[in-house]
Amino acid sequence: MSRWRYLLRRILLSIPVIVFGLTITFVIVRMGPIDPVSAILGPEAGAGQRTRIEERLGLNQPLWEQYIDFMTDMLVPWSFDLGQSWVIQPGTDVTALLSSYAPRTLWLGFWSILIPIFVGIPLGFYAGLNSNSWGDYLASFGGIVWRAMPNFWLAIMLLAFLRLSDKFLFGFRWDTFIVEIDSLVGQPPLDFIAVTDWVSLGIISIPVGIYFSATTFLASFKQILPAAIVLGSSLMGNELRISRTAVLETINSNYVETAKAKGLRSRVIVWKHVFRNALIPLVPVITNEAFVLIGGSVIVEVIFGINGLGYLFYQGAIQDDFPLVSSLMFIFILVIVSINILQDFLYTILDPRVGYQR
Repeated sequence: MSRWRYLLRRILLSIPVIVFGLTITFVIVRMGPIDPVSAILGPEAGAGQRTRIEERLGLNQPLWEQYIDFMTDMLVPWSFDLGQSWVIQPGTDVTALLSSYAPRTLWLGFWSILIPIFVGIPLGFYAGLNSNSWGDYLASFGGIVWRAMPNFWLAIMLLAFLRLSDKFLFGFRWDTFIVEIDSLVGQPPLDFIAVTDWVSLGIISIPVGIYFSATTFLASFKQILPAAIVLGSSLMGNELRISRTAVLETINSNYVETAKAKGLRSRVIVWKHVFRNALIPLVPVITNEAFVLIGGSVIVEVIFGINGLGYLFYQGAIQDDFPLVSSLMFIFILVIVSINILQDFLYTILDPRVGYQR
């Protein structure tokens, strides 16, 4: 089986998984404690008002009809309709809310994944290549501490530390360092880059003018950095521990011993034989970070006041916004399934023995 045929097969197999996930979502949200009619009308509403709202929203239809409409709107490509918000912003399309809130979550997720990769994995490789040294002990201890700290506790401690940084760090103030920010919490400015001019080539438009503000970029990075460190802290510890173990297993393998016996230089052995093979167990760890980010971003976005998808999902859940919660769950399911497919595909690239061959 070719690699591309294997990828197509994985995509086809993901369809029943998405259908099952959406069915569970419908059952939990529609038959659970969420009551959008009460959320819209309030506790003083009468029976007549409830009936009119239920008719307008289609909640008086049989449950099986609601299920078919729900699945059709979500899954049929030509009617892809995420619906409208009923409670948080009545009458607003969910796609409009997603386009407004998603960039902040993507900005947070980008740094939450990038920071652990460029800190945790190099430290783990260093610890593995220098096992039983003071550097190894220090890195391993740091990995255990990072993994042990809950996100909500670390977020509060980090905010308290940064707020009083001038007392702890001899006058150093985080809010005025390099660029000044108004508050430690709040939305990061994302208008540091924009397209200013387009050129049309037939039906294709190509951007030819780009605006970029380094000051706004630094302010945005500085605003999101504490939240990204909190969200990526446990991931950093996982990557450090697993990469250290992978390096130790690899450098003690037979092919590395053979390479040493051939007289290859240590740098060649590390980069050609150890690095690539040690990356294989890290693939599911890095890709699974998306699952942690989806769950963890809800708490972190609420604490740091970042109006992203996690914050939107939290508000939709506590305010009984049925279509909004369902649509966000659908998006989360699509993200998780896509990452699983990407993970399996990366396996076939890093290790041809795994994956697509029967």
